[in-house]
Amino acid sequence: MGAQQSVNAGKAKVDVHVDLTNMLCEALLLPPVRSSSASISQIVGRISLKHPSLFGRSEKLDVILDKGINDSNVVVAFRRPRPEWLSQQSFVIQHSMTPEIAVHGFPADNFTRSGSRGVNLSRLSLGVELNEPTTSNWTSGTSVKFEHIRPVNNDGRSIARDHDGFPLTCSGNLHDNMIILKQESGYADVNDNSFLKVNFQMEQGLPLVPKSLTFNRVKCAVSKGIKLGPTFLVTSLTGGSIVGDMAPYQAFAIGGLGSVRGYGEGAVGSGRLCLIANCEYTVPLAKHLEGSIFMDCGSDLGSARHVPGNPALRQGKPGFGAGFGYGVHFNTDLAC
Repeated sequence: MGAQQSVNAGKAKVDVHVDLTNMLCEALLLPPVRSSSASISQIVGRISLKHPSLFGRSEKLDVILDKGINDSNVVVAFRRPRPEWLSQQSFVIQHSMTPEIAVHGFPADNFTRSGSRGVNLSRLSLGVELNEPTTSNWTSGTSVKFEHIRPVNNDGRSIARDHDGFPLTCSGNLHDNMIILKQESGYADVNDNSFLKVNFQMEQGLPLVPKSLTFNRVKCAVSKGIKLGPTFLVTSLTGGSIVGDMAPYQAFAIGGLGSVRGYGEGAVGSGRLCLIANCEYTVPLAKHLEGSIFMDCGSDLGSARHVPGNPALRQGKPGFGAGFGYGVHFNTDLAC
């Protein structure tokens, strides 16, 4: 549910949007919660402000604030007007505060959920994004940004070590700094009977400031959907690798809604490598109602021991997991 209001600001009009969303998807796919605060923690509020012409030359300013019970995210983006055949340029400042349960959390309730150990990540980044003009089915974007990452406890105090006394940062200090060159490319071919989507991301840590992390992180995802009569079959494969300097929070977390369902976030493993396969078969049941069965599996390919401090081993994560289940999709044109 939400509300929207337009406010006159000189010759321009600023759009203010307030949205309150309960992430029911996660609540429905996980086992019933035992704590009344667990369902409240899934509520996310969003305030969005958009200025279509900040300096009277069609410069766009977007300010977005997302706030949950345990996390927050603020994004300020300024976009200059450029011809459509040129790369679209954006200057972005972002700050987020998130519980680091995917890597440093502990698996609980037979690995069906992950509990927090009081480690949070404060991440401040600023940089430039360039989005290339869309050609045919391809999209491409490049960004360069500076990131300052600081682990904190639940009281907001900076910490350098986890619950077991192992370093939380690559430097061993209270924070990590890095300059990241990121290249992302995507391909999508969609029609009434099938679709094929490919996404490739590469991040390169550049040694341009003292003690900055130098690394290469690659992730690729391919998904294919085929219509079989009234039903639909979707399969996907995701793989990733990171070499060079590494902090524990950079590990690939396996488990949760985005990878292996039925497990808590990061409860399968966290490593320098990952390989995840998903398959889902959807059958229409009634108008706006679909039933589905799925099978997911994922592995860290034995790379957990190469993560500094080996948090996966200390938390008893298996390194491989498979999930099977069923669900119901309700499709509606209403936005809540």
